[in-house]
Amino acid sequence: MDRLIGLAGNVVGVVGIAVCLVSGAVRLSGAYYLAGVQLMPLFTMGIALMVMGCLAKLHVLGRTGAGR
Repeated sequence: MDRLIGLAGNVVGVVGIAVCLVSGAVRLSGAYYLAGVQLMPLFTMGIALMVMGCLAKLHVLGRTGAGR
């Protein structure tokens, strides 16, 4: 189960990074919307995904006792 949570944390973190990169690149091009969606909430969603991935990895580290 810990491997599944760790893998899910990695996947969610990478998706969050991709969302942030896309929304940041589109905003730097001068647009405020991407496919009818404002970029700031999209960027915030990317940050939330990265935090969720970090929390999943932290949960796995806490359960396995790594780093002790």
